[in-house]
Amino acid sequence: MPIYEYECGKCGKRSSILTLRVSEKVDEVCRHCGARKLRRLMSRFAMPRSEEARLDALGDPSNFGDLDENDPKSMARLMRKMGKEMGDEFGGPEFDQAVEELERGGDLGDDEMGGGSDDGDL
Repeated sequence: MPIYEYECGKCGKRSSILTLRVSEKVDEVCRHCGARKLRRLMSRFAMPRSEEARLDALGDPSNFGDLDENDPKSMARLMRKMGKEMGDEFGGPEFDQAVEELERGGDLGDDEMGGGSDDGDL
């Protein structure tokens, strides 16, 4: 069953609509404003890739051309790219929290990543 994206002619917001067949006429209303003037959009499609292909893509040296290991925001961009490439199994709340801290220009000390101890010992 295909899922199509539609754009509302009134409010301009997008909605995803599940249909039974490709040729099915959609008689839906905008979920945001209730208008009936919806226009079907061209959607992206996904191609599954093996874990090996994803790791090869991450190992491409062109991914590291603009990386500045001393710039937290640069590291956050790389981490976001890695997380997106690896999918759901890579992320999680701790990962998202760490990336957000770096995007704010913060520093990830051992305590933020769960590696430090409370008494200051290494």
